Amino acid sequence: MLLSVFVVAISLALFGMAVFTLWWQMHAWRTPETLAATSFDRPDGDVGLAFSLLLPARHEQAVLEHTIQRLLESSHTNYEIIVIVGHDDPETAAVAERAAARDPLRVRVITDTHEKKNKPKALNTALPHCRGDVVGVFDAEDQVHPELLAHVDHAFTTTGADVVQGGVQLINFHSSWYSLRNCLEYFFWFRSRLHLHAEKGFIPLGGNTVFVRTEVLREADGWDPECLAEDCDLGVRLSSVGKKVVVAYDSDMVTREETPDTLMSLLKQRTRWNQGFLQVYRKKDWKQLPGRGRRLLARYTLMTPFLQAFSGVIIPLNVGIALFFDVPVGAAMVTFLPAITAVVTFIFELVGLHDFGKQYGLRVRFVHYLKLVVGGPFYQILLAGAALRAVWREQRGRNEWELTSHIGAHLQDGRTSDGRTSDGRTSDGRTSGSAPTGDDLLSDGRTPAGRPSGERPPGDRVSDGRVPGDRTAALSAAADRADIREDAHR
Repeated sequence: MLLSVFVVAISLALFGMAVFTLWWQMHAWRTPETLAATSFDRPDGDVGLAFSLLLPARHEQAVLEHTIQRLLESSHTNYEIIVIVGHDDPETAAVAERAAARDPLRVRVITDTHEKKNKPKALNTALPHCRGDVVGVFDAEDQVHPELLAHVDHAFTTTGADVVQGGVQLINFHSSWYSLRNCLEYFFWFRSRLHLHAEKGFIPLGGNTVFVRTEVLREADGWDPECLAEDCDLGVRLSSVGKKVVVAYDSDMVTREETPDTLMSLLKQRTRWNQGFLQVYRKKDWKQLPGRGRRLLARYTLMTPFLQAFSGVIIPLNVGIALFFDVPVGAAMVTFLPAITAVVTFIFELVGLHDFGKQYGLRVRFVHYLKLVVGGPFYQILLAGAALRAVWREQRGRNEWELTSHIGAHLQDGRTSDGRTSDGRTSDGRTSGSAPTGDDLLSDGRTPAGRPSGERPPGDRVSDGRVPGDRTAALSAAADRADIREDAHR
C-alpha cells in the first residue's frame, strides 16, 4: 500500500512539473498578439544613449577578432568596446591589442589581474572604466548584428527600461546529435520563456546580449564575483528591487553563437549553470520579491537543477517499481502519466524545429527530426547527469570556473541573416561599410539613390547632427556625459 502511494505521488508530481514547464515554454505562441509583442520595435533613427560593450575573453584567440570586427560594423554611432583579457593569456591579449591599435577610438583593452579568474571578475574589472549610459555584455565568440544597438537604444528610450535582454541563438544545429537539441533549447528559452519571466517580474538574465543602465549596475555593485551564474544572479537581484526588464527577440537581431564542441564540454557548461542557479537560490535574494506567485516562480526556476537531478534518479526507479513490483493496475498506469506530457513535448519540439529552420533560413531535413526524437532520452540523461554533478560540487564546496572552449562552428555556416558571409563580407565581396565600386556607381559617379559616392543619406544623422562615421565626437559625447554624472555624484 505504501509503495503504491509513493508511486502515485511521485508520478503526479512529475506530471505536474512537466505540464507547467511545457505551458511556460509555449508562452510566446499562445496568441498572435503575444508572439508579435516579443519582437523589437523598429527604431526611428535617433541615437539617444552611449554604450560601453564589455567583451571578456579568455583563451579565445581563435574567435575574438571576428567578434570585435562584427561589433565595429554597428550602425550605431555612440559606443565603445572594452575587451577584458587575463594577464596570463598573451595569445588572446595580442589579438585584442591589434584590434585596439587599428581603432583606438573605439576599442580599449583592460587587463584582469585576478589570480583566480572567471567571467564576473573580468566584468567587474572593466565596470569602473565604462563611459557609456548603458553597459552591454557579449561573449568572445558572438556574432552580433550591426543593427542591434540601434534597436536596443530604441527599446530603452521608448519603454523606460532599466535592463534590455536581447536574443541569443545557437546556430550550428547540424554539428552533432546533441547540438540539435541544444540549439532548440536556446530557441525556446530566448524566444518564449524569458518573455514570461519578464512579464511576471522575475527573470534570470541571459549571459550575453544583455544591456543594463550603467547607474543601475553600479548601484547593484556589479556582478557577484563568486557566482557561477552571474547573469542569473544579477537578474534576480535587479528583479528583487523592482527594476524594469524588457526582453526582445527578433531572428534578424539575435546574437549568434555555437554549441559546445564536445559532450564533456556541454556537461561541464551545464554543471556550471546548474550550480550557479543553486548558489543564487541559497543567497535568498529572491525572497525579497513581492507577491507569493513571483516567489514561487523564482523558487521553482532556481530549484530546476535539484528537480532535474531528482527526475534523473526517480523516473527509472518509478517505472521499475510499476513494472516489476506488485502494485495495483491503477497505480501502475498513473506512472505513465509523465509519458503523455513527453509525447506532447516531442510534438511541440518538432514544430519548433521547423519554425527554427524557417526563421533562420536553415534547411531542416528528415534526419534532423529523427535525431531530435531519438536523441531526446539521451539528452535528458545528460542534463540529469549535469544536475547531479552540480549538486555534488555545490555540496563539496567546489566552485572553480570550468571554461567552455569555442572553435567558431557558427561562423562556418555561410551567410548571416544580413547577407554577409561568415568572414563579415557582403554578398559581392566587400566588407561592411566599404565604398561602392564598379557597377554600384552610375556614369556620373553618383549612387543609384542619386547621391555622390560616399555621401550619406540626409536622414543618416543622429540627433546632434553628427554622422555615424564621426567616432571622435561620439566618444567625446559619451565621456562628457560620464564626467557630468561623476561630478554630480561627487
